Amino acid sequence: MPHAMHIAGDEKSLTVQQRELIALAAQLGREKFAPRAAQHDREATFPFDNYGDLRAAGLLGICVPREHGGLGADFATYVMVAAEIGRHCGATALSFNMHVSSCLWAGLIADALDMTPAQRAEHEAHRAIHFERIAVQGQVYSQPFSEGGAAAAGKAPWGTLARPVEGGYLVSGKKIFASLAGAADYYGVLCTLDKAGHGGGTPRDALYLVVPAGAPGVSVVGDWDPLGMRGTVSRTLLLKNVFVPHSARLMPEGLYAQAATRYPHMFATLSPTYMGIAQAAYDFTVAYLRAEVPGMPPVKRRMYPTKQMAVAEMRVQLEQTRALFLQNARDAQVDPDKDSRMRLFAAHYTIMENANALAAKAIRTCGGQSMLKSLPLERLYRDSRCGSLMLPWTAELCIDRLGRDCLYESGERDEDIE
Repeated sequence: MPHAMHIAGDEKSLTVQQRELIALAAQLGREKFAPRAAQHDREATFPFDNYGDLRAAGLLGICVPREHGGLGADFATYVMVAAEIGRHCGATALSFNMHVSSCLWAGLIADALDMTPAQRAEHEAHRAIHFERIAVQGQVYSQPFSEGGAAAAGKAPWGTLARPVEGGYLVSGKKIFASLAGAADYYGVLCTLDKAGHGGGTPRDALYLVVPAGAPGVSVVGDWDPLGMRGTVSRTLLLKNVFVPHSARLMPEGLYAQAATRYPHMFATLSPTYMGIAQAAYDFTVAYLRAEVPGMPPVKRRMYPTKQMAVAEMRVQLEQTRALFLQNARDAQVDPDKDSRMRLFAAHYTIMENANALAAKAIRTCGGQSMLKSLPLERLYRDSRCGSLMLPWTAELCIDRLGRDCLYESGERDEDIE
């Protein structure tokens, strides 16, 4: 649609690399991902075909540093590309994020953290192995996160344990909603370093390890039949005394806690998918009212004042959402100031909630035909509903943290309240 707005704003403000990668994502999305999205959604099947296209285009290494054979994209570039992919297939964008996050955490984010010279040298040696698998061999990494408790929200240690043994670790635990379960070549597992040999520990003992999908003790169980994001195939991952070597570390011991504190934007890579879905809901509405939806009768509906008002309100809400999204992308850095941190929560909440609000408005504006599964809008509505439920920052947790940070400075507490 030539009249569709650019998801990254003013194209002239983008770098050459950003323009090229967004254009590449848009082409793949239009020609490949969007035509396949309905089938993957209906059958709850993983989009292996889309990943083949991402691999062929070199996008599996989008955030792998150039010196390791990747494209070397920064945070802002990646989230704009992710939003463009989400515009065409939410499940592909969301699962792709789990792969790219492993590259960001071991790459750009780790580079910004404090390490001893020995840690830095060891990390360089370890990540060279992982980046070579991704950028050269085309391997897919995932990032199983949730366990069904408070760990994913940063309020408790991970229940998945890594027990030190000679040469590496034995990893045991369970991860639920594990996107790419059964599809990834490696699982980037967050766990607790079991120093005492009997569990325990604190969130500061978190360890980020890569587990080969085919290693003894790894299994994928359960069904996947959710409301939305069906193509992510996020089944349950079980780990039972899985041995991994020291080189399986994607971050040195203790560095995850530092990253989570000092680079909070590392958790904001889920929302670009939903920014893309919000854009797609608006795009569909405009095309529908202009009678430009392929396969639909050429009956225009744009002349009705109620439709014009509705789409204007959608445009306002989309622009508000996009402005926060782009500012958030520019804000990403180590040790952001308090305003940037609060804007991060506000942006994440706004994107996740407004994506569903825009999809709902689109259905109401387009009318009954838009609920048919032969059209993408009902899938956009279902996919968009999932965003505000996702850890580590659900909509409720964003509001909780934002409200606290608005009223308290670091270290402040009310002494008279138990």
